[in-house]
Amino acid sequence: MAVIKAAILGFGTVGQGIYHILNEKREALREKLGVELEVAKILVRDTSNERIPGTQHLLTDNIDEVFAEKGMQVVFEAIVNEEPAFSYLKQAIENKCHVVTANKVMFAKRGLELQTLAKQNGVFVGYEATVAGGVPVIKTLKNILLVNDVSCIQGILNGTTNYMLTKMRKEGWSFEEALLEAQRLGYAEADPYNDISGQDAFKKLMVLSDLAFGEQPAWAEVEVIGVDTISAEDVKVATEQGMRYRHVAEVERQADGKIVGKVAPMLVDREHPLFPIDDVFNAVAIDTNYIGTLTVTGPGAGMYPTASVMVEDYAEIIGKRAGFVVTI
Repeated sequence: MAVIKAAILGFGTVGQGIYHILNEKREALREKLGVELEVAKILVRDTSNERIPGTQHLLTDNIDEVFAEKGMQVVFEAIVNEEPAFSYLKQAIENKCHVVTANKVMFAKRGLELQTLAKQNGVFVGYEATVAGGVPVIKTLKNILLVNDVSCIQGILNGTTNYMLTKMRKEGWSFEEALLEAQRLGYAEADPYNDISGQDAFKKLMVLSDLAFGEQPAWAEVEVIGVDTISAEDVKVATEQGMRYRHVAEVERQADGKIVGKVAPMLVDREHPLFPIDDVFNAVAIDTNYIGTLTVTGPGAGMYPTASVMVEDYAEIIGKRAGFVVTI
């Protein structure tokens, strides 16, 4: 049986989730893909920190050691920030490795570049995990676009802020109280700026825009308003009126063909597809010409939701190479 060697770049929450799933699903993946997957290298900053027992021999802090490994074919990237993630994935592709990434910050800016380079090198790029965690919006959108035209996408793309707005409505909490609880539960970072400012949702929206329309709106023209503009009193008044606040990322193609985007709090009523989406769940509503509006929803973050869609990307890539479709 063929052996496929894989590397995991970054061994935080998501990287560890990938490792666990690949081991737990090893037999199932072998049966369905007809190959043996072996995690051969794990790139970390500190090789003395063995986060999962039994992985010490796999750890390296040198990216060149990753690509020097004979038979390396797949690279899972779970690093934050644009660099060194982009440079590592570019190097991986040039070494004829398939790549799977969860890095929305990098992919929003350099995703099309990576995909073009991958096509030139005969490999694939999986990026389902860059948007909405465990929600299969990328796969869904790719399938829709085979027949349909998309006119507009609206989404709750940040589980942290959706959790906060839910608690402000249900519990009567202030913005500050909701943020503190989100941080205590690990939904928000110690520095929550990217979540509450809307920058996290903005980067994810740009990935969706690239896929849906083949281009992005000019970043400087996209209005990005955070949830910190909403008070407990605002939420109370909206609830009394049968409305709910959602932090919505939206991109659409206007009648003149221009692509425009916005990230901001929005009041929605019961008829809106994003009305029932509470807690840390994400949802994406896609307006099409034939299907109408299709909404996909699911958990937006965390070790296993994000890691699982990355492993699914891997299975899809290997399936494409073998000429068959794989589901896990």
